[in-house]
Amino acid sequence: MQSQNTPETYLFKIWPWIEANKIRLAWGGGIVIVAVGAIWFYSAEQEQKQIDAGQALTQLVLTDPHNSPPQQQADALLGVARKYQKTAAGERAFMQSAALLFEAGKYDAAQTRFQEFLSEYPSSFFAAQAALGVACSLDALGKADLAAAAYQNLISRYSDVMAQNLARYSLAQIDEHQNKLTDALNIYGDIVRAMPNSQLSSEAQMRSMELKMKQPSASPAAAAPAAPFRQNP
Repeated sequence: MQSQNTPETYLFKIWPWIEANKIRLAWGGGIVIVAVGAIWFYSAEQEQKQIDAGQALTQLVLTDPHNSPPQQQADALLGVARKYQKTAAGERAFMQSAALLFEAGKYDAAQTRFQEFLSEYPSSFFAAQAALGVACSLDALGKADLAAAAYQNLISRYSDVMAQNLARYSLAQIDEHQNKLTDALNIYGDIVRAMPNSQLSSEAQMRSMELKMKQPSASPAAAAPAAPFRQNP
């Protein structure tokens, strides 16, 4: 019968080695204890920072008067983001700051702030939304070509399905304004296939029907293959 390797058996086998190396092991054990303690302290500190950031953001939202100028609200949110960098609440505050500027029609400032967010948090959960903010800001400024390139970059770079298809919808709108009706129809079809039964899909279907009524000859079947960024990933 094969003998079982119990913990006692292992201890018996390695005990001579422990005796021969007990001084080095003592130092090593001390180093491990110090390292574990440092990791615990850092984790506790980070956890407390997350809590403090969340409380600061909540307090700001509750106390800041909603009728104050958007720039003032945006700057206050950015202050929370700067104070509590690398926290979830700090990232949310940063994004809210940029969104407020966009909603106030300060598109240049919004584009800059969304871009700053991407530079500081390229792997953030909100990165795709920030990229969409950059593209929408350019679009609102009337920079159609730059906006289209930014939408294309979002679609090819990020896996956020909602952000991708919002970008596609905006691209279709640009194509409509440039009278590229067949391209627009193709993109609307991509959205319907990617997000069936969604509100965005319904809007894409409505736009498709309106375009077909205006331009019956513009149909996806007769269109050339869509550009790579307009295809579903």
